[in-house]
Amino acid sequence: MTGRISSFQSLGAVDGPGIRFVVFFKGCPLNCLCCHNPETKAFEGGEQYTAEEIVEKALRYKEYFGNKGGITLSGGEPIAQPEFACEIFKLAKEKGIHTCLDTSGYTLNEDIKELLEYTDLVLLDIKYTNTEDYRKNVGAELSEVLRFLDYLKSKKISTWIRQVIIPTLNDNEDNILKLKEIIKKYPNIEKTELLPFKKLCQTKYDNLRIEFPLKDTPEPSSERMKELNSIMEKS
Repeated sequence: MTGRISSFQSLGAVDGPGIRFVVFFKGCPLNCLCCHNPETKAFEGGEQYTAEEIVEKALRYKEYFGNKGGITLSGGEPIAQPEFACEIFKLAKEKGIHTCLDTSGYTLNEDIKELLEYTDLVLLDIKYTNTEDYRKNVGAELSEVLRFLDYLKSKKISTWIRQVIIPTLNDNEDNILKLKEIIKKYPNIEKTELLPFKKLCQTKYDNLRIEFPLKDTPEPSSERMKELNSIMEKS
């Protein structure tokens, strides 16, 4: 079995605990306004690899993983190639490597459930906290993301929640309070990260000669991020 890969990051420090070998999958069915990796969106292109080849690459860096690090599948959207992702994680577990899945959780099927059997940690993006914003700005259903989260809870899979904070779209107190209400229901959630929207990806859009939908949207100030994190952290 082979899968399509966009790129690798050998010593990632922000894609799960510890030092990670990060695999960026090709292909994503969503249309997120804030997509930071537009080069991964198309299912065509990239390079084809076997699961064995990818795990062999990861093993070169195992000495850096320590007790916390491991392999992270990102993208793109790894659950859009669930059988291939599952094969990678199966082999990784055989080699004693911690497995982390970075996903939007936009759908759930039997192949994805099989993948989750070999997943130690899920980094789940909850991009917005209402249905309308999800449909308009992502092209997905909030209900599907919550169904995915319900399944993680039922399987007691450790989960980190992430949300990119975008001025004018979700940088408001109401959104953060709704996110807190969601998180309360899931004891498997170990951590929540509010990530500031960045426009470093503009060069990628320019190189691809496509329009960045949020090119005129400002990045959130550090003060605003502190305010929203303070709301999140209040009991």
